[in-house]
Amino acid sequence: MREKIRLLFVLVIFLTACSEKIEQEDSYDPAHDYFSFANTDQFVTEHLALNLRVDFEAEELRGSATLAMRKLDESAEQIVLDTRDLAINDVQVLLADGVALAAEYRLGESDPIKGTPLIVSLPAAARSLTNFELKVQYVTSPDSTALQWLPANLTAGGKHPLLFSQSQAIHARSWVPLQDTPSVRITYEATIRTPPELLAVMSANNDPLTSRGGDYQFEMPQPIPSYLLAIAVGNIFFAPLGEQTGVYAEPELLDASVYEFADTQEMLEQAEALFGPYEWGRYDLLVLPPSFPYGGMENPRLSFITPSLLAGDRSLVSVIAHELAHSWSGNLVTNATWRDGWLNEGMTSYLESRLMEVIYDKDRVDEEGVLSYQELLQNFEWVPPKMQALAPRLDAGDPDSFQGTIHYIKGELFLQYLENAFGREAFDEFLFAYFDEFAFKTITTERFLDYLDENLLQTESSAVSRADAEQWLYQPGLPDDAPMPSSTTLNEAEALATIWSKGEIDVADIPIQDWSPQATVHFINSLPADVAGDRLKALDDGLNLSDTRNAEIGRAWFIQVAERRYTPAYEALESYLNRYGRGRLIFPIYLALAGNGADQELALKMFEGARAAYHPLAESRIARALEADEVD
Repeated sequence: MREKIRLLFVLVIFLTACSEKIEQEDSYDPAHDYFSFANTDQFVTEHLALNLRVDFEAEELRGSATLAMRKLDESAEQIVLDTRDLAINDVQVLLADGVALAAEYRLGESDPIKGTPLIVSLPAAARSLTNFELKVQYVTSPDSTALQWLPANLTAGGKHPLLFSQSQAIHARSWVPLQDTPSVRITYEATIRTPPELLAVMSANNDPLTSRGGDYQFEMPQPIPSYLLAIAVGNIFFAPLGEQTGVYAEPELLDASVYEFADTQEMLEQAEALFGPYEWGRYDLLVLPPSFPYGGMENPRLSFITPSLLAGDRSLVSVIAHELAHSWSGNLVTNATWRDGWLNEGMTSYLESRLMEVIYDKDRVDEEGVLSYQELLQNFEWVPPKMQALAPRLDAGDPDSFQGTIHYIKGELFLQYLENAFGREAFDEFLFAYFDEFAFKTITTERFLDYLDENLLQTESSAVSRADAEQWLYQPGLPDDAPMPSSTTLNEAEALATIWSKGEIDVADIPIQDWSPQATVHFINSLPADVAGDRLKALDDGLNLSDTRNAEIGRAWFIQVAERRYTPAYEALESYLNRYGRGRLIFPIYLALAGNGADQELALKMFEGARAAYHPLAESRIARALEADEVD
């Protein structure tokens, strides 16, 4: 009897736990940002004023952030802001009459992903106010995940240090105390003080004619989410590309940048014709040192760009088309949470393809589409099924790396599927209206789905149901009727890889000089697994793959080198890993090297030699993979 009672007790506990688990699961709110501490349902920031001094010696920003806030909940008495590794020195509430009231504050419990909440209690005299300003005096840490402080020897010129930020996804909080969530859009202004010989630029109204002097003023009049806050300081100079466009870079890279990105003004004009008015004034580029961890970052008015695009033949400028397209999808209409990131990246990838088709040609778009599709299939092999949905449940993990590139490529295919179903003209009308309807707002996947349903899916001629759209949004993998990219030129390159591997043609017969870089990448990716080392040497000697200037060709080649343990190219492979810091270029090479069954220690050794020059985001990602034995 006692045993039966015990079993019954255990059963009750189990059922209660299950009930609580179901209740917790049912309480999941897809519109809630689970990666922010901020109580945005009680207070919302409308404007930010920064006053910061840049200290290269201490690797610190120090000064103040003043947040113009509006109270939404009359009973609320505490404001919660997001921070990470910030030293908070003072907090005040500023009243309209100029009176400053000291505010009590404390730092809450830290989280390894989200950082540390800053909890501010409103002074009694301010609790009845609907609008007020909150001024926070603070200092950043040299370990800020958003800021990279490059010593002079890691810059192109080698004479001056350089600072740049990367705020996406949740790293703005490591250089500004604020409500760090894409659901809140703010205007901002800034005063930035630097060494007098250096120039500061921000994701704001940069004046190409600004003279150096160490005291710079900025204004961003359009409201943006916090992840688009950006700053860079260094020995950078400006060159025009067109009436509204130009490029900033160190002088050693300026001429090459002007040549490589010469089509930017035409891209902007064509983008306006396709997607509607450009709402941001100027569109400039900033070419950063190699440690910049991404291909580009769509900071409004000033996209940050990797120098790995400087291939000398304008073959990699689809990244520029992508960052420019973000001026509509992402910057103008923003995902409300990181779970809705496909609304930024998937839609932008689609717009990028449309723009590239106009500026260049359909063959080039088809080639890049096939390579992206292959990358998507590779992503499906390692991304868990629950994260393969365009809009998965996302209340844990790291928003920087939860889906690989699925939200880019699958999102683009979803929009291509809709274009195919409704026709380009009708779909263009839908997109134009969408950007107009949600301009300078944030949007969830569910709101997009409702808008799509109302404006396309319910039309008389629609062959796409809401259930069809929901399969794309909420299910893993691809629907059976998903569009599949194809390319005649890549098919030819793949066929030649097979023929060459059988010894039926010589390396000299491979017409690489007539191919696009994309075709060369596909040829490398199509090499059979059993190609012998001497054959790889002949290929490398004949095509100069280890010495290529094109970073994407180098990426494809050195992945093969690492996977096949083609050791004669290891010296060139290590040089490549030291030359670039863009995560896309180097991360898969480290994984291939560590995962080939023999070179785990070598991968760690190469990483140790290069990691000091990598951005904190790239460095930590590679370290987690290699040092935690995450590779097979």
